[in-house]
Amino acid sequence: MGRSKKKSYIFENIEVIDAGARGKTIAKAPDGRVIFLTNTVPGDIVDIQTGKKRKAYFEGKAIKFHKLSERRTEPVCEHFDNCGGCKWQHMKYEDQLFFKEKEVTNNLVRIGHVELPEITPILGCDKTYFYRNKMEFSFSSKRWLTYEEIKSEEEINDLNACGFHVAGMWDKILDVEKCHLQEDPSNQIRNFVKEFGIENDLEFYNPRAQEGFLRTMMVRISSNGEIMVVIQFFKEDKEKRELLLNAIEAKFKNVTSLQYIINSKGNDSIYDQDVILFKGRDHIFEEMEGLKFKINAKSFYQTNSYQAYELYKITRNFANLTGNELVYDLYTGTGTIAQFVAKKAKKVIGVESVPEAIADAKQNAKNNKIDNVAFFVGDMKEVFTDEFIKQNGQPDVIITDPPREGMHKKVVQQILKIKPEKIVYVSCNSATQARDLEILDAAYKIVKTQAVDMFPQTHHVENVVLLEKRT
Repeated sequence: MGRSKKKSYIFENIEVIDAGARGKTIAKAPDGRVIFLTNTVPGDIVDIQTGKKRKAYFEGKAIKFHKLSERRTEPVCEHFDNCGGCKWQHMKYEDQLFFKEKEVTNNLVRIGHVELPEITPILGCDKTYFYRNKMEFSFSSKRWLTYEEIKSEEEINDLNACGFHVAGMWDKILDVEKCHLQEDPSNQIRNFVKEFGIENDLEFYNPRAQEGFLRTMMVRISSNGEIMVVIQFFKEDKEKRELLLNAIEAKFKNVTSLQYIINSKGNDSIYDQDVILFKGRDHIFEEMEGLKFKINAKSFYQTNSYQAYELYKITRNFANLTGNELVYDLYTGTGTIAQFVAKKAKKVIGVESVPEAIADAKQNAKNNKIDNVAFFVGDMKEVFTDEFIKQNGQPDVIITDPPREGMHKKVVQQILKIKPEKIVYVSCNSATQARDLEILDAAYKIVKTQAVDMFPQTHHVENVVLLEKRT
């Protein structure tokens, strides 16, 4: 049933009882139907106005608060009410961890129908702010106006923005003064570029009209302090482009890599674009246990460097390698996990569908002088075949870290067919992980499971499961 044309409902004095998927909170209407909310914390007692009504549930928001939950805390960010990025900033961090762990456990039991061992407590993040190594900002000539600005009816002239897309709106950008997700000089660089653009009449992009000059900006800061800045322009204007890039270089002497892209197509994606080096080198390095990983503008790398190290240590500990095992690392990305476990394995085989990622993986392995890894590119369900196993050997351990949609059914069936002794399943979506675990349950039992919080102030959570072959 689509959006209802009937008037919305108002429910009074309703207690918010839980946190659900995608960061929404849950209450129940008097008739027992679930209400999904966007602006509450479990424990709040509120009046609710519903917006969407479907057969089995409502969607709505709190319009009056009778009692505030003890799980609440004051958001640190001035943009919290308008920015869709850190939806749980108003919830105490220990409660964020509680609901993340609860969601993972519920998914494994309700979707996977699997028997769980004693749960290893979720691993929280020491840095609950300023933990991201990569941020992408968008420019707009017609920024998002807040409710207060619209209500004031004053004429608003400063419409240029550099910030984030407003949730669910591809063409609306919220202007951001200070973001608490990436450490400095991220905020200084963004604010400098914005002000310089305004002062020098560099047109900010209008996505609806498909016109303008300044389009997006990416800032990457590695854990060892190297900085990459990539400016995306909608069109080439050599004089204006060099004016801005030279100004960035003069102001921020510690930028390791300054690059740009000319992108006149309909979307901001850079993966089919040429990235052009302006100053410095075309990459920065991440480091982990003495291993160096080369990161370019298009590289995939876990966006929380510090917690990625903890995630990989848990993965390696779960695998409990002795040095004699052949390990397959499925969905290897740029081969970070493969290289991280290689010193404790006989050999590691990495498979990934993105050619550029595999090129990075091979280069990183060469730079790190790791010679017991091999990387292959291709669609997992097409590559991971009997012939592939015959050529590369029967794996003793499989590590798999698929995208949000989980593993393809063909891949799960192939794992069941070749029956490695152990599987370590790393997931950013415990619902699809649970679906895959239900199929694997015929031949494997869950020995350990541990959630890892990679993204404080959001509802996102990783989960690592160790499976051992049933006897």
